[in-house]
Amino acid sequence: MSPPILSLALPSATGRVLSIQSHTVQGYVGNKSAVFPLQLLGYDVDPINSVQFSNHTGYPTFKGQVLNGGQLWDLIEGLEENELLYYTHLLTGYIGSVSFLNTVLEVVDKLRLVNPKLTYVCDPVMGDEGKLYVPEELVSVYREKVIPVASVLTPNQFEAEQLTGLRIQSEGDGREACNILHAAGPSKVVITSINMNGELLLIGSHQKNEGQAPEQFKIVIPKIPAYFTGTGDLTTALLLGWSNKYPERLDLAAELAVSSLQAVLRRTMNDYKSAGHDPQSSSLEIRLIQSQDDIRKPKVEFKAERYN
Repeated sequence: MSPPILSLALPSATGRVLSIQSHTVQGYVGNKSAVFPLQLLGYDVDPINSVQFSNHTGYPTFKGQVLNGGQLWDLIEGLEENELLYYTHLLTGYIGSVSFLNTVLEVVDKLRLVNPKLTYVCDPVMGDEGKLYVPEELVSVYREKVIPVASVLTPNQFEAEQLTGLRIQSEGDGREACNILHAAGPSKVVITSINMNGELLLIGSHQKNEGQAPEQFKIVIPKIPAYFTGTGDLTTALLLGWSNKYPERLDLAAELAVSSLQAVLRRTMNDYKSAGHDPQSSSLEIRLIQSQDDIRKPKVEFKAERYN
């Protein structure tokens, strides 16, 4: 007889995550930003790489392969044939084509047949700072098909505007965008970064019961004068990790996630300076491995302020 699959027979008390995201050989974006932090927080994580590139696309050149929907489904069928499809969480990040995103929706259905309690955490990676970097037709697929089946949604400001049709110019707009997204499906919504009055705001919202007013909060985040890659992927992974540990306290999960993230970014900034590099001259690769203590046991420095 084959030995048992211990991640199934003796599962982690925290959860078992299928993470479908991009992958780079060098650097930390997509699955490279998400898998290690989740493992540090006690999760079994199985990554599927939607793309495999030599490095992120901000470098002068990159090379690699892109997975298509059929190839994704082959992997799912391989897992299913060996009874390996039990997951507590599905996590998705950057997806570059409509066909691949439609296959992801089939994966959601398949996983929920195996575990009806599956939590689907969706980072709808579409663009930032007023620009789309995916085909425009993905926006309607996210809006019409993905949001209704997502459990947790983590857009940035631009993505939340694309998904709701609402221009976010105030905290009230951010809260209203969360309400619109709740009405479409997810019980937890975190708009991870809103630029407002020279500050960054995170606005979180948890609708604990259908028809009930959500609990909403904000966290004010200081701006660090540099551009980092992989931060959105890391933020969503940390939100998954901590919100599953504190399912009724999305505000606490966000405090822990933001505090970890800021510690990682400060270390990254300081290390580039130590190496004699001007942190504002190019995008920076985050120092994930060196920051593992800040991920495992973050010191909460950024507190949530409840609206209600």
